[in-house]
Amino acid sequence: MRRKLKNSAFILCMVFALILSGCNFSSSEKTDEKTEGNKDASQVLNITEPADVPTLDSTKAHDGIAFTVLNNVNEGLYRQDENNLPIKALATEHVESDDKITHTFTLRDSNWSNGDPVTAQDFEFAWKRVMKENSAYGFMFVTAGIKNAESILNEEKDSDELGIKAIDEKTLEVTLEGPNPLFQTLLTFPTFLPQNQKFVEEQGDQYALEYDNILFNGPYKLVEWTHEQGWKYEKNEKYWDADAVKLDKINVFVVKDPSTGTNLYETEKVDRVELSSALVDQYKDDENFQTMKESGLVFLRFNHNHPVLGNKDIRRAINMAIDKKSLTDVILKDGSTPLNGVVPGGFYNSPDNKDFREINGDFNTGTIEEAQKLWEQGLKETGQKDLTVSINIADSDDHKKVAEYIQAQLEDNLPGFKLDIKAVPFAQRLVIEKAIEFDLSLSSWGPDYSDPMTYLDMWLKDGSANRMDYYNPKLDALVTEARNETDLAKRYVMLLNLEKILLEEDAAIAPLYQEGESILIRKKIKDVLVHPTGAEFSFKWASIEE
Repeated sequence: MRRKLKNSAFILCMVFALILSGCNFSSSEKTDEKTEGNKDASQVLNITEPADVPTLDSTKAHDGIAFTVLNNVNEGLYRQDENNLPIKALATEHVESDDKITHTFTLRDSNWSNGDPVTAQDFEFAWKRVMKENSAYGFMFVTAGIKNAESILNEEKDSDELGIKAIDEKTLEVTLEGPNPLFQTLLTFPTFLPQNQKFVEEQGDQYALEYDNILFNGPYKLVEWTHEQGWKYEKNEKYWDADAVKLDKINVFVVKDPSTGTNLYETEKVDRVELSSALVDQYKDDENFQTMKESGLVFLRFNHNHPVLGNKDIRRAINMAIDKKSLTDVILKDGSTPLNGVVPGGFYNSPDNKDFREINGDFNTGTIEEAQKLWEQGLKETGQKDLTVSINIADSDDHKKVAEYIQAQLEDNLPGFKLDIKAVPFAQRLVIEKAIEFDLSLSSWGPDYSDPMTYLDMWLKDGSANRMDYYNPKLDALVTEARNETDLAKRYVMLLNLEKILLEEDAAIAPLYQEGESILIRKKIKDVLVHPTGAEFSFKWASIEE
C-alpha cells in the first residue's frame, strides 16, 4: 500500500533542492509541449511518488510503489482492467479441468527486453523462487490454493513440489489443492510475474537493484533510476500489445512532502500530486482538484478479553457515539468517507454488478441517545459505573488527530467514559496488537487482493490479522464454506452474511472511515487506472489529450 511520508521543514527544503538539481526538473518534458511534426500533445507524463523503490525483484517486492513499477514494466498471465477485473495478458487461453483443480495456460508470443522469448519456464522458475526464499508474499500462493504451497511455507515440503509445471515453452500447468474462486483474480498480483532464470542468476544479489539489471516484458521499460530522486519509463516497443500504449515517457520524481509536490505542480513540473489535509482547503475549488476513494479502512479493535469491552452493548455504544462524518469532513478533509461496515464501498460488486456496501448497508448506527442507552445497559451488565481505558495508536500526525477526536467524542457522549491515548512508533503498535496488550487499538487495513474475503477472513480464530481474541465459530465455518464455493452468486451471499456476523451479531469492531485521497491532476491526463489492490496504478492505457 502507498506510504505517505512526512518530514521536517529542513528536510523538505533539502529534498526540494536535491530534486530540482539531481532530477533535472528544469529540463523535464512538460505535457503541453508539441511533438515535432505532430499536432497532438506530447505523450509525456510527470508524476510523483512519496518514496524510492526498495527492489524490483518481483519475488521480494512487498510495497505499493514497487508493485506499481512492476505492473507497468512487466506482465504476467493476467492484469487488471479499468474495472479492477482480471483480463488475459500473456495468457491467450486458460483451460480448467472439470474439477477446476488443474489449470492449463497457453502463452502468447512475447519477448523480454533482451530479446529472449517469455516462456512457461519463466513462470515456473519465478513462482518456485518465491517459495524457496520464503518471500514476504509467499502466502499469496496459499491464498490462491496452489498445491503444496502451505506445506512448503511450513517447511514440510520442498519448493520444487509447488503445483506449477512448464509442459513446454508455451504451455503452463498449475495444480490447485481444490477449486478456488479467487485464483484468476490473484494472478494479477505482482508476486505471480515471470522471471528469466538465466538473467536472474547472472545478476546474482544485484538483480533488480538498478534499472539495467532487470528485464522488462511489459508496456514500459525503465531507462533511468536515480535512487531517492526518481526514475523514468519509456514505451517498450517490444511489448506484444505496444499499439495500445499511448504514452512515450513517464517521469517519476520522489517527493516526500505534499507541500513540495504542490510547488512542483504549480510550476508545471508535475501533472499529478497528492494533497495533505492541511492543503485541501487551499485547493478544493481548483478545477483540477479531485477526491478519490481508496480501499483501505481505519477502525477500532477491541480487546475481547477486557471485562467491559468484551460486552457487545458497550462496543455498540462506542461505535454509535462517534460522529464519523465530522471526523472525515472536518478533521481529515482528505477524501476519506465514513464507514459503517468492514468492506469499503465502490470496489467490490456482486455477480449482478451491485456494490457490496450498498447491498449490506450500514451497521451499528443511531443517535447519541441510543448510544447512551446501550452504554448504561452495558455498564449495568458488567457491574460498572464508569470506564477508563486506553487506546493504542501509531505516533503519526493523522492517527494522533483521529485519536484526539475519538477521545473527545466518547468522553462527551458517554457519561463516565475516560480514554487515555498511548502513542507509540508504528512497528511497536503492531507488536502491542499482536500480543493483545491493549484496550482499544486504532488500526488500519489495506486489502491484499480484489475480493471482499480479504476483509472478512481476518477474523478467524487465531488468525494473524485477528489480533483481539475475537471468535465466533459460525464465522469460521462460513469462511471455510465460502472458500470452497464455486457458484459465485451463492458465494457472494456467504460474504454478505460474514459481515453480518462480525458487525450485526457481534459488533466485534468499530469501523471509522474508508480512506481517501485528495489530488490535483490535470484534465488532459486520461485513463490512468487506479486499483484498490496490488499495483496502485496502470499506465498501459493512459494518454495526454488537449
